[in-house]
This record gives sequence, structure tokens and C-alpha cells, in this order.
Amino acid sequence: MTNQPRLTTLKHFISTEAKLPACELSLLAGDASFRKYYRLVNSEQALHKAMVLVDAPPPESIEPFWSVALAYQEQDVPVPEIFAADESIGAMVLEDLGDQLLLQTPQSAYDRYIQAIELLPGVMRTTHTRKGKLPPYDQALLQRENALFTDWLLAQHLELELSAAEQQLCADFNQALINNALQQPQVGVHRDYHSRNIMVRADNSLVLIDFQDAVVGPVTYDLVSLLRDCYVRWPEDFVDGLLAYSYELFKDEGLISSATNLTVFTQWFDLMGLQRHTKAAGIFARLHYRDGKSAYLNDIPLTLQYIIDVSARYEPLRAYSRWLEERVQPALTRKGELGSL
Repeated sequence: MTNQPRLTTLKHFISTEAKLPACELSLLAGDASFRKYYRLVNSEQALHKAMVLVDAPPPESIEPFWSVALAYQEQDVPVPEIFAADESIGAMVLEDLGDQLLLQTPQSAYDRYIQAIELLPGVMRTTHTRKGKLPPYDQALLQRENALFTDWLLAQHLELELSAAEQQLCADFNQALINNALQQPQVGVHRDYHSRNIMVRADNSLVLIDFQDAVVGPVTYDLVSLLRDCYVRWPEDFVDGLLAYSYELFKDEGLISSATNLTVFTQWFDLMGLQRHTKAAGIFARLHYRDGKSAYLNDIPLTLQYIIDVSARYEPLRAYSRWLEERVQPALTRKGELGSL
């Protein structure tokens, strides 16, 4: 719960800077960060538009969201309207987009995902904000992300001690993923482009949220976040069809060279997914131990299964796939069984 001094600060911001009537704050479901979100409720119906308050006190910051939102608007990428913001206290009032996520509509999933894919060229062309160029998704960042898997999932959660040979196997796997990411065309990357971060307005248009960590990085990153979502697994023919559609779209938009064939693009996509799921599995464990958000443990089995299945398709990665299946997956199963006792 928000403490009383913070609540007073937020209500003062609402009345003075957002210039809104007295409102009650109704807490909404949060995300993996320390930010909180509140729906603004006014009993006298004095609010002409539904609005949400973002509470992001230091060390959180609203500035990246604000800057990226403005940059996305310039590329006609749909984002929530910002009614008021104060970086010094870490608060924003945004358009309330409701509760309907990408998957929660009667329209077919394939058509919805085509809609989401067609927003990506605008995202990819957003490489600068008013603060300058977006940070690079460079080797140092990729290495830090890959280390989350060994540090938080293997060591902290599963309490596995790796032999020298196992450590080398992990190092070789991680280096292959880093090489793959760095050899791709570098574009603007939302960095969390999936079914929980794409909202649907009443008119069926899509709106992006949670883009404050945007970077310049690999051309397949957001696409694999969408199609190999950590929270829902689609059939392979569904993914393959949308991957082929994206390949043609990205070529037509000049985001990849016409000399890049679909086989190369698919390998970029597959290995980029391995990197993302490696990171995500580590983050889900960290959210449990560091931040007390234990529900994310339920998302680890799917991310691990993705890594096993996709790495088995590539001969240089098959030993790692077998190791995960024989050493890590059973440890995760045992951990889950112990946790349910």
C-alpha cells in the first residue's frame, strides 16, 4: 500500500499539476517493476476522460517513458495520451486504456497479431528521443542479461553447482546468442513487446505500453517477444506464418536487406528467442527472491521449454538442449513439487 505522505504528494500533484477534481485512487494490477498504477475515480463524474495515475518514485523514473512516448508519437506509433507529468516526484497521469489486452477480443488471434506486427516498423524507426539516441543493446548488456539465468535460476532457485564442463557449456551457448544478436541489423526495440503490453481500445485499435526500457538492438527482438511470448505458447504453424509475413514486411520497409533470405532471418529469430527466454527465466526467479513477486515462478517452465525445444533445432546448441532437459528441467520439477507440499 502507498504510505500516507506519498499519497498526500500524489493527491497534490493530481489537483495542482493535472488540475483534476478530488479523486479516489483505485489500485490496479502492477507489473514486474516497482511502479504502481491507480485508476482515478471521481464520484461526481467530473472526469471527462478515464485516467490512470502512474506512481514511480525514485529510484524509478518517468522520464524514459515520457521521452519514448513522444518519439513514438512522431512515428505514428500509438501510445497512451499523457495529461500531466512531474519527473521530480515521479508521477504521471495517463489515458486509461481499460483492461482489454491483445488476446482478450473476439477478433481472431492471427488478425490481431498481424495488427501488432504492422506497428513494428514505426517502433524500429524510433532510435532517438529528445534525450538523444536510445541506449545500445550491446555485448555488455547481453552478457548481464544472460547471467541472470545462471545467477538467479540455476544457483539461487535450483541451488545447482555447475562443474567446469557445465560452466563452459553455458558460456559457449551464451556467446552464440550474443554473436547472433550483434550481427543483426540494429533498430529501435520496445524490449517488452508481448500480449500483456499491447492494449485494445474500444474502437479495436491497438496501443503500446511499458516501453520505457526501449533500446537500439536486434531487428528480430520485438518480433520474437510477440510470437514466442513468455505467457502464451502458439502452435508452430501460427508462428511460422506470422514470421514469414514479418520477413516480407521488414524487407518492404527497408529494415532488413533484400539479400537476407528467410532461412537466415529465421535463425536470427530463433536464437534471439533463446536469448530472451534465457533472460526471462532468470528474471522470473529474481522477481521471487528479490522482489517478493512469486507468481512469476509459474512462468519459468514455459520459458525453459522454449529454450530446450528451439536449441535442439541447431546442431551446435543440441548439447546444451540435452543438458537442460536432463539436468535443469528435473531440478525445476523437483523444486515445484517441494514448493507445493
